[in-house]
Amino acid sequence: MLHVAVVGSGPSGVYTAQNLVEQDPEVRVDVLDRLPCPYGLVRYGVAPDHEKIKSLQNSLRTVLEHERIRFLGNLHVGAGGVPTDRLRELYHAVVYCLGAATDRHLGIPGEDLPGSWSATEFVSWYSAHPDSTVEDFLPGARAAAVIGVGNVAVDVARMLARGVEELSPTDMPQAPLTALAAGKVTEIHMVGRRGPSQARFTTKELRELGTLPDTDVVVDERELALDPAYVDPSALPAPQRRNIEVLRGWAATPPRGAARQIRLRFFLRPVELLAEAGRVGAVRFERTLPDEQGDGVTGSGRYEDIEAQLVLRSVGYRGVPLEGLPFDPGTATVPHRAGRVLRDGAVSPGEYVAGWIKRGPTGVIGTNRPCAKETVASLLEDLPDLVRRDVPDDAFAALRADGLAPVDWAGWLAIERAEAELGASLGRNVVKLPDWQSLMAAAHRGPVSEAP
Repeated sequence: MLHVAVVGSGPSGVYTAQNLVEQDPEVRVDVLDRLPCPYGLVRYGVAPDHEKIKSLQNSLRTVLEHERIRFLGNLHVGAGGVPTDRLRELYHAVVYCLGAATDRHLGIPGEDLPGSWSATEFVSWYSAHPDSTVEDFLPGARAAAVIGVGNVAVDVARMLARGVEELSPTDMPQAPLTALAAGKVTEIHMVGRRGPSQARFTTKELRELGTLPDTDVVVDERELALDPAYVDPSALPAPQRRNIEVLRGWAATPPRGAARQIRLRFFLRPVELLAEAGRVGAVRFERTLPDEQGDGVTGSGRYEDIEAQLVLRSVGYRGVPLEGLPFDPGTATVPHRAGRVLRDGAVSPGEYVAGWIKRGPTGVIGTNRPCAKETVASLLEDLPDLVRRDVPDDAFAALRADGLAPVDWAGWLAIERAEAELGASLGRNVVKLPDWQSLMAAAHRGPVSEAP
């Protein structure tokens, strides 16, 4: 019988486990996660008001409840946790589905000023990620600048504009809900350094901005027209053409004088964050222009300052190295061949990757399916060599003997019950537990009922 460890319980990890049990009737899979909760970015990256996408947890749950799949949370792999060499002793094969755990930086002066954050940190805060330690992002903020024009940028702009009535039915923890309800942000600038035809948001996400109560979406068509593809979008793929149509409609609609404004800006490159009273007060942008190739931009030497007491950079995720695993800092991925980990150019027996740590932070959730399928095909091709090694019958027992305390599926179900109880005590629906202490208390001692 083949024993496989999958490190990471987000979509790529769950799809890898699913492929394994579907294609090999005897394989047993342990899905390991550093957190006591499964589902990765579906739980901690999808905006709380996106119930349809968050419902993907139901299909991931079905996989993790398979009789030959076991969830083991609260297991950190790498430095300070389970060494990668130890995993290789316990399993015939290990598939690393680590995602991309950090974000890219702008690399400009003032980026470290108070009030300047990554969108990842902001998302972690309102999604109740237990590693988040920020109490409030919004004190004193009247205007916000979201740097980036992808779906995450749209998410954080939308969350800044949402009212408490719309967010109360979600699973957002109480502290961020209270902070957002008390927030005074009325101007939200979402800014891209290139044109509308090269923006990374999807049309569905973009259109949602236009449905927000008491919020105007403001677009300047003169700025859009700097993009040749905006003037003549006929050669664009259908998704970009639909984006152009939405932007064109907003540009032709005068603001209604709503309480909040979301301003979509293009062809502006951030060059400096400007301080005011010891924290960020504005962002200096340089006007850019399309280059001769049409897919890049050049600086114009003209600048514009945009007021913002809150700056959120949303310019992409980035993978991080794991001790004991090779890492290419240029691509921020693990070197591989069809999912097989490469060490110094040679295949490392029994080690595999899938998801963003394999291909980089590209695609949507569904993109992880073919990625996992390719990796599993490679692993099963290697099966005759993999099963020659002797491994323990029960890695869970071995890990406990090592002094570790994994949270199993029953522990996760206890966390779910605790979150339902917490929501009921607050007069809301399910409310996430926001910190390690309350999560572990729920996992090991049953439900808690007091708000953290």
